[in-house]
Amino acid sequence: MAKIFITGIAGGFGVPTARALTAQGHQVSGSVRSRKGRNADTVAALQAEGAHIVEMDVTDTASTEAGVAAAITALDGLDMLFNNAGIGSYGIQELMSPEDMTRVFDVNVTGVQRVMRAALPHFRAQGRGTVLYTSSLIGRIATPFYGTYCASKWALEAMVECYRTELSGFGIEACIIEPGAMPTAFFDGMVTPQDPAREAEYGDFAAVPALSSQGLAQMLEATPDQRPERIAEAVTTLLALPFGQKPFRTVVDHTGVGPEIERYNTALHDVTRTVLSNFGIADMLRLNA
Repeated sequence: MAKIFITGIAGGFGVPTARALTAQGHQVSGSVRSRKGRNADTVAALQAEGAHIVEMDVTDTASTEAGVAAAITALDGLDMLFNNAGIGSYGIQELMSPEDMTRVFDVNVTGVQRVMRAALPHFRAQGRGTVLYTSSLIGRIATPFYGTYCASKWALEAMVECYRTELSGFGIEACIIEPGAMPTAFFDGMVTPQDPAREAEYGDFAAVPALSSQGLAQMLEATPDQRPERIAEAVTTLLALPFGQKPFRTVVDHTGVGPEIERYNTALHDVTRTVLSNFGIADMLRLNA
């Protein structure tokens, strides 16, 4: 059984994933920013089901280093890291302040970097490890009103492409999970711009983001298979595959968008392998099927 650390364990994807893993007998530790407040009941339930919880803020380096160290100590080791903590954003791109963008990137990109820097010395020392990352279908394409979030997930994908190659020689495999939109509390905590003066300059178009959001909610309600449990299933499926034979990207979507993203991913994988082959370094891709 594996020893697994999940960041953002109390979130929409973290909870069902933690439950699926503990039910299979894996040892699970996970991070939350705080045990109190809205997370209190979820934390208590996860602990009752066997998960170990650490308080950790991925936007703070000292907190992240202490949290990862505490998880490794509690688990007496670490086999798999699931970089799952994230924050969303929604609104007309111009209205997003630099501070809004910085907040999103500090969690979704720099936060992952903090966690990696805290965990990788352990993985390199033992010569083996598996790292999963929560990205998004719109980490591959861009859709209106999600520009800042898309940008953060595009940046994450680029960073993971580099980690994939640079860590392969140390026996550390990488897997990106790309979910479509799903009905979780994620939508309740999104960063939204507050710039009424600029918004007024958009006239009637300023009402379109809200209408688009309502349409998405209706679509998700009408698509019962599009649920966070699908992420848990993807994680447990990946974990069951032999080391070094896991796919680099896994699309999780039941809205009809997924097959198009998979087609794009296949093309990019071929391009990446060709480019690295031309430079004589295609062996750096060996830890993925």
